[in-house]
Amino acid sequence: MYQRILFPTDGSPLSKKAAKSAIGLASALGAEMVVLNVVSRYPQSYFEGGVTVSTQEISRIEKQWSERGQALGDAVAEQARAAGVQAKAVVVRSDLVADAVAAAAKKHKCDLIVMASHGRRGLKRLLLGSETQHVLTHGTIPVLVLR
Repeated sequence: MYQRILFPTDGSPLSKKAAKSAIGLASALGAEMVVLNVVSRYPQSYFEGGVTVSTQEISRIEKQWSERGQALGDAVAEQARAAGVQAKAVVVRSDLVADAVAAAAKKHKCDLIVMASHGRRGLKRLLLGSETQHVLTHGTIPVLVLR
């Protein structure tokens, strides 16, 4: 049915819980997994009086974030391999998480996205947004949402 599953992770407790389900599903289906971590870019300040950071420092910080993201993805991929699932971890840099998830699914030829949702409602959802909702409404492949 599904041959390659994309699993975006942010390392949160909810994401770690969802990883177990995603790995179980991949194992049951005999599918491969692509574990994704999206790392944001360092925010630039254009306001007068804002503190400027050197490009070298920005590069150092972004590298540190990417290494942390790779470690998060590698940990999930290792769990998957321990369960007999072929898996690889990838990191992408983007400020648009949902768009990065959709692009990674296309690039890696995934036919299912399995992701966690915090299930925020009301004002929290309005203020904090929902990357999962964005992937659901704008994506082109099936999405399994776990809570």
